[in-house]
Amino acid sequence: MRCVVIDVVGIGADGWEGLSAQARDAVAAAEVLLGSERQLALVPDPGAKRVPWPSPLLPQLDALLAEHAGRRVCVLASGDPLLSGIGTTLIRRLGAARVRVLPAVSSVTLARARLGWSFEETEVISAVGRNVHRLARALAPGARLLVLSADGSTPGRVADVLTARGYGASRLTVLADLGTAEESRVEGTAAAWPGGDSPPLNVVAIECRADAGSPLLPVVAGLPDDAFEHDGQLTKRDLRASALARLAPVPGQLLWDIGAGAGSIGIEWLRAHPSTRAVAFERDPHRAERITRNAERLGVPELAVVVGAAPGVLDRDEAPDAIFVGGGTSVPGVLTTCYRRLAPGGRLVAHGVTLESEAALATAYQEHGGELTRIAIEHGSGLGGFTGWAPARTVTQWSVRR
Repeated sequence: MRCVVIDVVGIGADGWEGLSAQARDAVAAAEVLLGSERQLALVPDPGAKRVPWPSPLLPQLDALLAEHAGRRVCVLASGDPLLSGIGTTLIRRLGAARVRVLPAVSSVTLARARLGWSFEETEVISAVGRNVHRLARALAPGARLLVLSADGSTPGRVADVLTARGYGASRLTVLADLGTAEESRVEGTAAAWPGGDSPPLNVVAIECRADAGSPLLPVVAGLPDDAFEHDGQLTKRDLRASALARLAPVPGQLLWDIGAGAGSIGIEWLRAHPSTRAVAFERDPHRAERITRNAERLGVPELAVVVGAAPGVLDRDEAPDAIFVGGGTSVPGVLTTCYRRLAPGGRLVAHGVTLESEAALATAYQEHGGELTRIAIEHGSGLGGFTGWAPARTVTQWSVRR
């Protein structure tokens, strides 16, 4: 794509008056001015062609930039264009050398200033164009969260999520129209949050407080089995922790969870870091729907779910950094395809409980090496008036790095 350097100007709710001289010069020099209808209305007419963003934006962005290639383009963005903003998208598309970012004070900075919250103790979660259930991953007693709202309905949806997840006692502060004369502040608890919309330009501040008796979900691998909705097809807690230790989640990396069942491996992989990515492959459509519900409830609604059977469903472009095979280990071609599809340095972990799957894992171990482990777990349970050991099925685990 051929184009000159694009200026991306951050603009706050205070509009033109809040822009620096450099930002005003960039707007005045533009031949084409891109932005939302609201942002375009904040600046005086510079004589440039004003082009509101199409909807949906991302599928049409490349064509829009190509249409104005060679012209001086200025993009208006909200506050800091690199905070969940269009500036990040443009740099990914064009490269940092072809995009000049002129930020304004972001709504996050203004919100923290009003609340007295430091950068270090605040986690920012965007609900703009994203599922608001993402905030469930960050819930912990005492946590301070800022949610970038999509619109005026976001505060109410945030309150609903908190209440449903056992954090109804959390303190909410909705800061609207920050930096303007109309700036407002409304406070309350999630459980008692009133109905109705807030002003559309708002940030939701959350001081997390768990309700009495609410279960606390750890950030390390090994969520309780009852955290997942399942029909018995679930990689149990101890085995899950062992598999994830070998899958070794790394920020930004991609996991394939094959024969996903309840989706527990992919969900825990995503909970390890906000930038991890995962695809769950499940041939049973009812289980696939259950995976989606589990992912949303546990704060990782971005888990992609593909309905279909391996190995046929694994014909995809991007090579995964890690693969877990929890079902279909003995199906011809599954292990071979998975090993071949791994990115260099990728990790593969597979579990088997039948003689057939154990034989397939032993063969794979002989061909590719790695680590072959048998895991036997017993739990204490009632035995008459006493306590005895109840053994679970022994699982064979093969792990390898390509």
